[in-house]
Amino acid sequence: MTAHRRSLCLPPRYDFGGTLQALRLLGADPTLRLSADGLWWACRTPDGPGTLHLCRAGEATGYGPGAGWLVGQADAIAGLRDDVSGFGALAAAHPVVRQAWRQRPGLRMARTGRLFEHLAPTIIGQKVTGKEAARSYARVVRHFGEPAPGPCDGLLLPPEPAAVAATPYWAFHPYGIEQRRAETLRRAASAAVSLDQAPDAATATARLLSIVGIGVWTAAEVVRLAFGDPDAVSLGDYNIPHHVVYALTGAPRAGSRDCEPGRLAEADQRMLEVLEPFRGQRARVCHLLMLTTPGPPRFGPRLPLRSFARY
Repeated sequence: MTAHRRSLCLPPRYDFGGTLQALRLLGADPTLRLSADGLWWACRTPDGPGTLHLCRAGEATGYGPGAGWLVGQADAIAGLRDDVSGFGALAAAHPVVRQAWRQRPGLRMARTGRLFEHLAPTIIGQKVTGKEAARSYARVVRHFGEPAPGPCDGLLLPPEPAAVAATPYWAFHPYGIEQRRAETLRRAASAAVSLDQAPDAATATARLLSIVGIGVWTAAEVVRLAFGDPDAVSLGDYNIPHHVVYALTGAPRAGSRDCEPGRLAEADQRMLEVLEPFRGQRARVCHLLMLTTPGPPRFGPRLPLRSFARY
């Protein structure tokens, strides 16, 4: 199999693991393997299926019909097009953020240029625990089961959107996905071509929010990765508001997560208040704090793991 190769110029103290782990939205992802030495990532490009291998030394190798596209985008996927030139001065607005940036100055934001690859696992992760979502997504990928191009044994391509759209909602039930999420996934798959043709983050966000079942949390999670948007804050997340507010203010809780349709929860409002000095880079600040600062104290039990497959 013919491979495409390209050498990347890595910046000093480049944070290979911290940058590329953002591609792993869920713990068990059959489309991705990340180790200390390199990344293997399978996706569907405009030119067809492909696999990208990024090694820590800075060499990018692509396999399959989409190899040329992936290698051409390798620097963006690795976060090397991410402009952090003015972030140091902005980080100085708060001692915790300043210290976090000193700890991880090589952290960059990946920009993949693909939406459905991130949208499918994000939809599956709506309103369930990370373990539940990872288990369901892995089962869905294995169900559609196409081997990824290249020499990485066991790596699978993400589901083809057309195949997902043509699958009835009840077929996802054995994988722990109830009708609401399954129908959202099918609607998103039907709109995949339009989504991937979005020219910028704002357009992509608007198109995502027009799909029934997709809200601001899902849109931000996807746009942040597809476009490397450093300001795409995940509103409605279970943990991030408490973590950010605790890191920046010391308050153990950001507030209530309860909200009415069309209104932000108290926790999200408070998080946005403390992030206001970093507008334009709020998602970057959240990412830094999640990686470098301790989480808030826990006052209750963890959410139980559930399965919808037997109901």
